[in-house]
Amino acid sequence: MDTIYLEHAVKRHPRTLEILRRYPSATIVECDRYGEVFNIRAQNFRLQKRRPALILAEKQGNTVLPTPPDYSIGRSSNHYFSHMLNCLYDCRYCFLQGMYQSAHYVLFVNWEEFESGIDEVRDQAGSNGCFFSGYDCDSLAMESLTGFANSFIPFFSDRSDTWLELRTKSLNTRVLEKADPVPNIVTAYTLTPDLIAREIEHGAPPYENRLSRVRSLTEQGWMVGLRLDPLIPWPGFSKVYGAMIEEVFAQVNSERIHSVTLGPMRFPKAMHDRIIKLYPEDRLFALREMTLRDGQMTYPAEIEAELVETVYTALRSHLPDSKIFRQTN
Repeated sequence: MDTIYLEHAVKRHPRTLEILRRYPSATIVECDRYGEVFNIRAQNFRLQKRRPALILAEKQGNTVLPTPPDYSIGRSSNHYFSHMLNCLYDCRYCFLQGMYQSAHYVLFVNWEEFESGIDEVRDQAGSNGCFFSGYDCDSLAMESLTGFANSFIPFFSDRSDTWLELRTKSLNTRVLEKADPVPNIVTAYTLTPDLIAREIEHGAPPYENRLSRVRSLTEQGWMVGLRLDPLIPWPGFSKVYGAMIEEVFAQVNSERIHSVTLGPMRFPKAMHDRIIKLYPEDRLFALREMTLRDGQMTYPAEIEAELVETVYTALRSHLPDSKIFRQTN
C-alpha cells in the first residue's frame, strides 16, 4: 500500500495504528472526512484501479441498514453492514464500479459502532435475523489487512440466534480454517462458470480454486452458500451453467450447502451508463442488449425468466426448494 489517507478522528484508533505499523513506507495523508478523497468528481476509476490507495475512516450515521425486500436466505429480518467500500477484484458486472467515483478502498475502523448497531437491530427483530457483510466489498479478500472476520466470527459466535453471511470470491480463508465451525456463520461463494469467469471476473481467483475452497470448508464442517448471481446470458448458457452445477455437487456434500441464490444482472440507469462509459468495448455488455424496465437496466423479461428457470431446474436435482432463493434486486 503506497498511500494511506486517514481521517483526523481515527488517527489514534488502535486499528489505524496497527495498519500503519504494517506499512511503514506508505505516504500518509490526513483529511477531515474520507469523502474529500473518495467522492471527488472526475476521478479516473480505471486508472485508480491499477494502484488504489487505502482510506481509514470513521463510519458515521447508521451502521446497519435493511436489505432490499427479496434479499434473503431464509430469515425474516435481513440487514447489511459495510466495514469496507470497494473490492480488490475487478468483475465487469460489479455495481460498485458504477456506484463510486473512486476505486480507492475505504476501511471503517470503528467496528464497535457496527457491533452496537447489530445488537440494536437484534433487540428489535428478535432471533430471526441475518446480517450480510459483503454488500459493498468482498468479506474476506482483504482479511490479511483488515482482520475483519477474525473479529466478527467470535462476535457472532456469541449470538447463535443470528446469522452472518461472509460473501466472497477469495481463497483467503485461513481465519476460518483455524477456527471451529460456527453454525450461524455462512461463507457464501460467488461462482460463475469457468468459461465466463475467465472473461469477466478480472483479478478474482479462478473458478476451480473457489470450488476447491468450498469443498474444503464444507469438509471442515462450515456451512457454505453458493451465489449464482448475476446470471450471465453467455452463448450456450444452459449447457455451461448445467455443467458447472453438476460439477459442484459431484464434489461438495449438498447437506453442507446452506443456501443458493440466483438472480439476473440489473443496474440503475445512471449506474449502467457509467459502467458502459468505463468499459465501452467489454464483451459482457455486447452479449445481449439491455433495456430499461421498472427503473433498471436489465434483459428482456423472457430472457431473464429463461436464465433463472434453467438454473433453478438444474439446482432442484440436488437441493430442496427451501435452500434456493430467487433474487430480483
